[in-house]
Amino acid sequence: MIQIRKSADRGHFDHGWLNTYHTFSFGRYVDRDHMGFRSLRVINDDVVAPGQGFGEHPHEDMEILTYIISGQLAHKDSTGTAEVIRPGDVQYMSAGTGIRHSEFNASTTDPVHLIQIWILPDRVGHTPAYGQKHFPVEQRRNRLRLVASPDGADGSITINQDARVYAGLLSAGSTIEHPIAAGRAAWAHLIKGSVAVNGLVLSPGDAAAIEAEPAARIVAENNAELLVFDVK
Repeated sequence: MIQIRKSADRGHFDHGWLNTYHTFSFGRYVDRDHMGFRSLRVINDDVVAPGQGFGEHPHEDMEILTYIISGQLAHKDSTGTAEVIRPGDVQYMSAGTGIRHSEFNASTTDPVHLIQIWILPDRVGHTPAYGQKHFPVEQRRNRLRLVASPDGADGSITINQDARVYAGLLSAGSTIEHPIAAGRAAWAHLIKGSVAVNGLVLSPGDAAAIEAEPAARIVAENNAELLVFDVK
């Protein structure tokens, strides 16, 4: 079974400094039919204006990933970490028992485009943690590159949940097949381009929820960028 979540049906707010789309309920956007997908709780598609950003604020008991599409994001948190995140980087924060952080566009001239992801942890009370890794274009080209997993497999970021996150850059005409184990499901979020997932076409911002299927067969109709979440 596959259900399509269309880009235009997402929550949307344009705050001037922030243009944001919410795949699932978040903040002032509440949709009881879209509260998350299994352990996947938030996918926010954000464009932040030059020099603007999110001031220091707290989180707890959430696994938070940030995927940079374009531009640069400056991160600071209460663990003492200060980093700049660029395209190809994946940032990870385990909020655990409590963490404070800020995220600002590191450029005064160009916007930063990012996807922020929240995944429910396997339990509450983890020790807060931070991680960041770079996944070059060649590692994501015409494949689904594992970027986060519960065991750090294949050099991925280790997270506190039985969920696996993949990033792919597909050339027009390429095909990828992702097997889905019994009892698991997949969520495919298209960032750029056009793909068909098990025959159903996605446009930028669209997503496909894939359950009770043995695999997700992804065919790129033109050059595409996407994230795939494999969850319990």
